[in-house]
Amino acid sequence: MLKTSLCYITQGDQVLMLHRVKKEKDINKDKWIGIGGKFLPDETPQACVLREAFEETGLTLTEYAFRGIVDFYSDAGDEQMYLFTATDFEGDLKECDEGDLQWVSREFLYSLPMWEGDRIFLDLLWQNAPFFRLELHYEKDRLLKAVLDGKELTIGN
Repeated sequence: MLKTSLCYITQGDQVLMLHRVKKEKDINKDKWIGIGGKFLPDETPQACVLREAFEETGLTLTEYAFRGIVDFYSDAGDEQMYLFTATDFEGDLKECDEGDLQWVSREFLYSLPMWEGDRIFLDLLWQNAPFFRLELHYEKDRLLKAVLDGKELTIGN
């Protein structure tokens, strides 16, 4: 199973989002997501999120929290994502070669194109839910099933 990290960096009511528009073959093409990527061999989740945040944004995270694990099951392959939030950082934002970085108001966030399952874990993050385990089952772009801490959620399809 592919292991990745994802981080939502916040500043007040703003969230740093990555609009994935620069890579041709990108499962996240045209979607808005947080900052992150694949683990390197023998890398810990914390080391991965710090490295990916710096590589994609130029920012060094100084205050961050491990919030949950999200398992994705899909016809494109399975992925285990380690989910973080960050509230403090150092450095200057740089251009990202994977897409366009933009600070987005949390109020405006859900109007952007994103994965349906992302809305579930973003709600958990914004509600300051305790550490959670979420399973998301997809068929192409369609969310078929979501299971939070062993309990299946009702999803609108």
